[in-house]
Amino acid sequence: MSSNRSKKLSILAVCGMGLGSGVVLKMTIEKVLKELGVNAIVNVSDVSSAKSQSADIVVTSPEFASSFSSSKEKLVLIKNYVDAKEMKEKLQEALKDLQE
Repeated sequence: MSSNRSKKLSILAVCGMGLGSGVVLKMTIEKVLKELGVNAIVNVSDVSSAKSQSADIVVTSPEFASSFSSSKEKLVLIKNYVDAKEMKEKLQEALKDLQE
């Protein structure tokens, strides 16, 4: 078990403008994290601002993938922002990769 002093997982939900679809993405991420029992901070950003922010995981659509090609964050590409099944599968994979 990790200690209480360990760094909290940070996830950045990225959409084109950082508004409506980003909030939907954040809600889906938070729903899945709750199901998985994972405690994380989830923030929303537009694609331009996201480049200057740091996070353990960046969740966005495939159309914005090239914007993060040189980033060190784990990139999770989601086609359907409201599909909890897709989100769960891809987040679980990303979480597993972070633990290795």
